[in-house]
Formats: sequence, structure tokens, C-alpha cells
Amino acid sequence: MSLLKISGLTVRYGTTLALDDVSIQAPEGEVTCVLGANGAGKSTMFRTIMGLVGKESGSIRFGGAEIANTPTQSIVRQGIILCPEGRRLFPEMSVAENVRMGAYLVRDSEIVRQRLDTVHRLFPRISEREHQQASSLSGGEQQMVAIARAMMGNPRLLLLDEPTLGLAPRLIHEVLQTVRRIRDEGTTVILVEQNAAQALKVSDRAYVLETGRMAMSGSSADIMADPRVREIYLGG
Repeated sequence: MSLLKISGLTVRYGTTLALDDVSIQAPEGEVTCVLGANGAGKSTMFRTIMGLVGKESGSIRFGGAEIANTPTQSIVRQGIILCPEGRRLFPEMSVAENVRMGAYLVRDSEIVRQRLDTVHRLFPRISEREHQQASSLSGGEQQMVAIARAMMGNPRLLLLDEPTLGLAPRLIHEVLQTVRRIRDEGTTVILVEQNAAQALKVSDRAYVLETGRMAMSGSSADIMADPRVREIYLGG
């Protein structure tokens, strides 16, 4: 069953067409990746899901209910959490303080503790660095903190926007393996990535966006084997 279903989504910035009749499904318990070059519309899609950008037409259904043009705070309460591109940590705060910000609306200390236990299991390095300032961490470690902060919101659907951007190859592999572990813990994930080869390895299904339009979709294995994808995104 699809946890999120986008149908015929069209979005404009003024007179500029950013998304043109885009349809995507994210089945529950899977990682769905969305590939595309800069300017393809990937981040616009996430911003529209989160209610930060209004649609011109189309539908966004979460758990069967329409959420298009719903206020962002309501979308978050329903269980959709965005981990944005660029990490956006509070650099002078500690790692622990940054992580806890993901549960700032939770008043039950026992629930917060349980979520911290889950986060520390997924990201053991965070517990080792929890008293350090976020700005002192490597890029890969900062990305782990950003994802951990999102997980503190206990998402049903986690939106990851370019989590490997600017990272060394070893750290790219580590971050994306964490995405797989998050899925195995029961969280549905939509992963927006330019690193097609690695994203296809950890995802279950994939879509390819080109200048705001859906160019291709299928299982990740089928997309990886497609000659057009291999030529354009995987270096032949």
C-alpha cells in the first residue's frame, strides 16, 4: 500500500513551471528514490509535500487523506518529517541539543528517552560526540546529526533531501547504509539524490525527474539497468 501518493502535481514559481503533471507513489516500508540533475524539481516536490509551496493542480494523499496546501505544522503532526538539504544544524549548540530539537514539541520525557535510544542505536557515533559543538563535526557526522534530529520526530514518512551532498565517497556509503537501516526499523523514506549509483543500491523503487517532468519510473534494479540511466547518471 502506498503511504504517499502524488498524482498530476503541477507547481509554478510565478510564470516558471517547476513541476509539470508529476505522479509518484511511496509504498509503506520502502525507500523510494527520486533522481535528477540540479533544477529538475526534486526539492520543489519536497517543499510542496511539506506545504511550503502551493500547488497549481494535482493531488497529494498521505495515508489516503488529501494534504495538498495543508499548513506545514499539520503535515508534521501527521508524521511527515523533512531532513533538508545542507543539514542546517545549530552550529554553536551541542550534538545532543541539536538532536533533541527534533522532539521539541514532545512533553513526555519517557517518549523522548525512547526516541533517543532508537537514534543512538541507529547512529552510535552520535552518542560518542553528544557533548561536542555541532560545528566541530565532519560533514558526514553533521549529516548523521541532521537525520537523527529528523528521526526524533518519529516520522511515518522521512523525506531526505540530498543527504550525501558534498561528502567523500566513504561517507556517502555510510550515510546511505543508514537510510537502509531506517527503512528496516519500519520508517518509509523518500530519498532525493544526485548520486544515482548509490541511491539505487539502497532503494526499492525509483523515479527520474527531468526539468520538472517525470521521465522514468520503476524498480530500482530496472532503473539501474536502463541504458539511458546508465549513460546519463551512472557514467555509462
